[in-house]
Amino acid sequence: MRSIALAALLTLGAVVTAAAPPRVGDLTGQLLVATDELRDPRFVRTVVYMVRHDAGGAMGLVVNRPLGQVPLAVLLERLGMEGKAVGGEMRVHYGGPVEAGRGFVLHTSDYVTEGTQVVHDGIAITAQPEIFRAIGAGAGPRRTLFALGYAGWAPGQLEAEIRAGAWITVPADEGLMFDEHFEKKWNRAMARRRFDL
Repeated sequence: MRSIALAALLTLGAVVTAAAPPRVGDLTGQLLVATDELRDPRFVRTVVYMVRHDAGGAMGLVVNRPLGQVPLAVLLERLGMEGKAVGGEMRVHYGGPVEAGRGFVLHTSDYVTEGTQVVHDGIAITAQPEIFRAIGAGAGPRRTLFALGYAGWAPGQLEAEIRAGAWITVPADEGLMFDEHFEKKWNRAMARRRFDL
């Protein structure tokens, strides 16, 4: 009788433990990596750099889905700036499904201007068009990633998706984020996952 009561108590304890989901901390400056559980075509095998994560929700930029190249001169002219004397091209990335016409430059924090937000560990984000003029003049950041749109989550939404197994988080670093081998970023990020036993 006593062993049955003890077994019931242990089972109840296991249920209570399983029902208490782990707390998800601040993910700002981390990489969010889609698992194979995530079937949403907008996010399959994506790697997202988390720009903001707080009580108001979360925002990140997909860093492994290039869309194509655009001449920097054309980009400047579309922004109403002089671009005739500027050479080179800028790779455009899919940053996420929210506000797909809005551009963001994720970059190293060696360049900071009005409107630049330093996110974490030498990584910054700028949404002001002036950064393109600086890049065209050779005075911009050392490394850049230009993204259209962003990934956004309402308060509690991302935490629920992580608990459901749709995402894992891993440390971010400049080497992985700005690597030109985009097709390898997801595998490289997945290789960084930690297994808690």
